[in-house]
Amino acid sequence: MTAIPVTVLTGYLGAGKTTLLNRILSEPHGKRYAVIVNEFGEIGIDNDLVVGADEEVFEMNNGCICCTVRGDLIRIIGGLIKRKGDLDGILIETTGLADPAPVAQTFFVDPDVAERTRLDGVVTVVDSRHVTQRLEDSHEALEQVAFADVILLNKTDLVDAGELASVEARLRSLNPFARIVRTERCAAPLDAVLGIGGFDLKRVLEMEPDFLTEADHEHDQSVTSVSLREERPLDPVRFDRWFRTLIQTRGTDLLRYKGILAFAGASRPTVVQGVHMLADSGNTLSWREGQSRASRFVLIGRDLDGEALAADFAACAAS
Repeated sequence: MTAIPVTVLTGYLGAGKTTLLNRILSEPHGKRYAVIVNEFGEIGIDNDLVVGADEEVFEMNNGCICCTVRGDLIRIIGGLIKRKGDLDGILIETTGLADPAPVAQTFFVDPDVAERTRLDGVVTVVDSRHVTQRLEDSHEALEQVAFADVILLNKTDLVDAGELASVEARLRSLNPFARIVRTERCAAPLDAVLGIGGFDLKRVLEMEPDFLTEADHEHDQSVTSVSLREERPLDPVRFDRWFRTLIQTRGTDLLRYKGILAFAGASRPTVVQGVHMLADSGNTLSWREGQSRASRFVLIGRDLDGEALAADFAACAAS
């Protein structure tokens, strides 16, 4: 019986995990992957941003995969390994706040999962511009780098050569075993992230002797998510005014935001996403048949006022 290879895609909020996932799924590899997407917010956004894999995406957005919904992860994988037909691999995109160790632990402590799957590697995406700050203020970011088999040093176009060399040296000091691949928009060769046979349990046990027995860990409790939804079409001018003010005044506290927005008079949804004050938007998606044209917007950050954000978002509705 051949074990199904599993790749865990991790990295802090906004590093580029979904971009990497889409890169993998868009390549002409001819393989069939099941995708498990875990999000921190209550409203799922990533499922709509993952390309061309509608029937194979399993969404988990009612908690963090490394703790509260780990039982769901085992249940989903249990269902996948019982399916008939070929499955070339399983890709798991964690939340940006996930500790990868408990996720990896799943593939060794659950008997059925351990028998039918093989953890091929942990791929950690880091944002060249923001990772140094994240390593200072986020325990999760440190764990993600330390636990990686491959580190995608992403968004290299946003920093100069000196800063990039400094960031890479910092990453190597934290994890001398991982292969570091520099990328823009996660444009890495597939063989750099899949089929790497990189997960070394012996090395992990040397680094974390309690890896197979550890049960508890903590998240940064100051980081929360606010999920907004508006059924009425949005006024683009009102939204732009509110959102520009928001990122100018609270940008340092906004670790990640992403939304699929329905503007009045627009035939396609607008995708807005960003990190701190670096925001991007586009109209690359189309509404699916039967899909609700409500606007969904998720913000993840420190000390967010959910009620005020909800009121401001509702005020963006077109008259």
